[in-house]
Parts: sequence; structure tokens; C-alpha cells
Amino acid sequence: METVLTFRGRPVTAADVGVIRELIAAYPGESRRRLSQRLCEAWEWRQANGALRDMVARGLMLALDRAGHIELPAVKWRPPNPLAVRARPGPIEFECTPVSGKLRELGALQFRQVRRTDEERCFNGLLEQHHYLGYSQPVGEQLKFMVYAGSRPVALFAWSSAARHLSPRDRYLGWSPAVRQRNLRFLAYNTRYLILPWVNVPYLASHLLSRMTRMLSCEWEKVYGHPVHFAETFVDTTRHRGTCYRAANWVMLGRTQGRGKDDLTHRPNRTIKDVLGLPLVADFRERLLS
Repeated sequence: METVLTFRGRPVTAADVGVIRELIAAYPGESRRRLSQRLCEAWEWRQANGALRDMVARGLMLALDRAGHIELPAVKWRPPNPLAVRARPGPIEFECTPVSGKLRELGALQFRQVRRTDEERCFNGLLEQHHYLGYSQPVGEQLKFMVYAGSRPVALFAWSSAARHLSPRDRYLGWSPAVRQRNLRFLAYNTRYLILPWVNVPYLASHLLSRMTRMLSCEWEKVYGHPVHFAETFVDTTRHRGTCYRAANWVMLGRTQGRGKDDLTHRPNRTIKDVLGLPLVADFRERLLS
């Protein structure tokens, strides 16, 4: 039997196409979603829990439609994409009287992981108001920390999954593409670090950064079930020198090319940034190359 295409490793024959055409003709007024459900019922496509594999069937039907083998009905309704149209975090009111003096005068500093807690809205709002990049929703694995001096927040840290392709880091670690793909989950990317604007305490930034990275792997494992062995970040040198990172023993790995991950022109279209990294364990290379 002639194979018209292969979908997810499964050959799709001309007879299969005929079945789908008959299904569409038999139910001319139904939506693509309902047609995919009917196809699953006809072919007994079910998940291990008994639910229909209608998303797989829909993907197959869409592939056949694009290849010209069938003609699907027009899309009736497109649900809003909450990732494409995301409301910006609202303003957060906090006491803004200056916090100054010496580091030891702040007293005990408390780190709170606020992802998926009632404090996350506050974290997002403070970043949106006071960080020059604003708030952006991280992708992949992510943690958010608020640092308190007593009852007042003084700093915020946002962490997420590391960039997939980063030449200076990959050269530093000695990664091949295969090893990078296997071990990328053991890296964490510091997407935002903010000392709140009313806080002016010498050495606070590097002190908090050092404490943050010492606890990061343990906190990551609590949430995601695996540690992280290396941290990375970018520093926009048109705005900052990265002094607190260097004071906290982060290493200069190189510079970005200023093109971004979706570049098609091979020309710089954004500021060139320093790439900094920090090993979180002594044997980080052995762990990340295994």
C-alpha cells in the first residue's frame, strides 16, 4: 500500500487518507477538534489512561491538509493565547524610606523562594516597576527569590533554565552538542538581579549574590528533583560593569555576538553583553561532561 507521508514514525497510507476523507465528508459541519476525536474513536487511538489521543490525530490531519491530501474545515474558533497576550504585573506598594548604613547593621537577611506562593505577585510587580528590563515570564524551570531585612524586601533574584546555545560557555565547559543537550538542565541562568532602589548598603550586592549561589543547587533540587552545578548570566556593559558578580568570584567567559537566538541576518541587532559564569561545585566539569 502506497505511503503518502510518515507522521511520528508511523507510515500513513493512501487507505488511511481515504478513511479520513470519508470521515470529513460524513460530518461536514463539525470542528477540527471533533473530527480528530472521531478519528481516534475509529482507530482506537488512546493514551494509557484511556483518554483519546486527539491532539496527535489533529496533528496528523493538519499535516495531511498542508500536504494537499485532505481538506479540513475552516477553523471555527481560536482560543486566546495567554503567553502571547500576557497582562503586565500591576504596581506594588511598599515602604520606600531609604535603607542605608553598614551591611552588619541590616541584621539577619532572609531568602524566600516565592515561586508558586502568595508572594510571587509581589515579586513580579517589584521587578516590573524597578528593574530597567521590567518583568518577563521565564521559560522552563525557574525559581524566584525575595531577600528580606526584617519585614522589608531589599533584593530580588530570578533564575531560569540556561540558554541552549551559548558559545563562550560551551567552550569554557568543553561541551560537545551531544553533551550539552544531555546536561543543560544542570545549569541555571540568572535572568534578573535587583537591589531595590531605596537600598544603599555598601557590599550588599556581592554579599547577597554569594549567599544566593551557595543555596541555589539545594533549592533547585527541592522543586525540580535535580541539582544545578553551574550558573550563568549576561551583563549589559552599556549600563553596568558587573562589579558585584566579579566580587562574588564569577568568571568572564566571553561576549555575546549581539544577534539574539532568532537572528536571520547574521548582523548585530542588540547590545553586546559580557557572559559570566560561576561553578557551583568543585568538580563541575566532571559532572557536566559525564
